[in-house]
Amino acid sequence: MLFFSLLLEVIWILAAEGGPHGQDHWPASHPECGSNAQSPIDIQTDSVTFDPELPALQLQGYDQPSTEPLDLHNNGHTVQLSLPPTMYLEGLPRKYVAAQLHLHWGETGSLGGSEHQINGEATAAELHIVHYDSDSYDSLSEAAPEPQGLAVLGILIEVGEAKNPVYEHILSHLHEIRHKDQKTSVPPFNVGELLPPQLNQFFRYNGSLTTPPCYQSVLWTVFNRRAQISMGQVSGGELEELQETLFSTEEEPSKLLVRNYRAPQPLNQRTVFASFIQVGSLYTTGEMLSLGVGILVGCLCLLLAVYFIARKIRKKRLGNRKTVVFTSARTTEA
Repeated sequence: MLFFSLLLEVIWILAAEGGPHGQDHWPASHPECGSNAQSPIDIQTDSVTFDPELPALQLQGYDQPSTEPLDLHNNGHTVQLSLPPTMYLEGLPRKYVAAQLHLHWGETGSLGGSEHQINGEATAAELHIVHYDSDSYDSLSEAAPEPQGLAVLGILIEVGEAKNPVYEHILSHLHEIRHKDQKTSVPPFNVGELLPPQLNQFFRYNGSLTTPPCYQSVLWTVFNRRAQISMGQVSGGELEELQETLFSTEEEPSKLLVRNYRAPQPLNQRTVFASFIQVGSLYTTGEMLSLGVGILVGCLCLLLAVYFIARKIRKKRLGNRKTVVFTSARTTEA
């Protein structure tokens, strides 16, 4: 597993050396990066398929992953926290054991840095929690190239009012790992609190690693709800520290580690499933207005129809009564 991690790091750095547009050249060296089931994607909520059969995710061991410290590592392209096998997922086709989590972010002053987008909107950062199929494989490196060998949770992180001190368990240690290959230890904490509320609302699709070799082996779960960090944490705080503290190089000259996210990839023929119905996103504002007017007109027409039918019935009854009275009068006269 260590060899595989080092290999991925070397490949990513070599691929990214082409500058901001290095991603465009990945397929030349790593053909799978140009295949038709790549990640991340821009999730268009009006095109997802609601699947009521998607089981709820069950996070096991997330509240207390370990009694031992966790390794925090600047690997040159992200900050990565190792996770113990006591953390795992249920609710997927197989049991997936946690291996690591890492972050993606933008550059200083930018509130865009996530890999996945929803309806074209990126957020400040994105957290990925990586798991592998432990029922079928013995390690992350063995599972990584295999279909659905990996399961990754994608958590979009936005700027909001709610402060999330759990992220400080990671971000407060960044100054200890400023340069590539530096490591430090982090006391164990409740990893589950890094995730957003309402874990039952998520999108599911088949995709890939977002860095070379871009194996198309990932069962992605991207949560609809977002984790939040406050404005106080951004301005002179944790997000800014994330954007300004780490370097992708081992020593001088230092190269700031920023914009470590991949651009959204074409969905092609894949289906994105949703565990919930998108209330309010099924129609545009104009469509909702038209629908409202149509319903109103329909109700008025129905009321008018009922009114005229009632009048017709009333006239018919009155006519019947007159006939009865007239017949009774003729009978009496006879």
